[in-house]
Amino acid sequence: VLAPLPSSRESGLPADSGPHLGGQVTKYTSDRSNFGADGPFFRIIREGLEGLVDGEDYFDLLTDNVVFEYVISVPGYPRRVEGRQNIIDLYSGYGDFMTVHSADNLRVYRDPEASVVVLEYEVHGESVQTGRPYNNRFVSIITVKDHKVTYWRDYLDPIAVFDAAGWPDTPA
Repeated sequence: VLAPLPSSRESGLPADSGPHLGGQVTKYTSDRSNFGADGPFFRIIREGLEGLVDGEDYFDLLTDNVVFEYVISVPGYPRRVEGRQNIIDLYSGYGDFMTVHSADNLRVYRDPEASVVVLEYEVHGESVQTGRPYNNRFVSIITVKDHKVTYWRDYLDPIAVFDAAGWPDTPA
């Protein structure tokens, strides 16, 4: 049975900026980027997975063979991505499109027997290309094993992405 858990806000996370040993994994531990240890997205995910996962930045929470599925997304976005490095590559250009300023309204539901966590949360920012506001809601269903994320199924509001991107173009 999934039950909501209260959440507590974390202010900052200790981090070092050293390289990750063994692989091409880029560390974001000393920055405020979207996926950095001081960034709002990582903080809300870390809060939702508190006590279940270990990692210094968002990508460090993932196993090498993690599987992501994007069930409700936007056209042109992959439906399934396998492997931590492929997730890093997919998100590497994210900062060219969206800047996340804050994340909030976290709701956490855990099923300890299945090692599954459901996170509901919102992110707020703006489109880098249009300057339009970006406010999106997510539901992420996450499986954890040995303190790492092994599976992530994501649902988002594609209309929020379209609105921020200014798509479709509306005639003046």
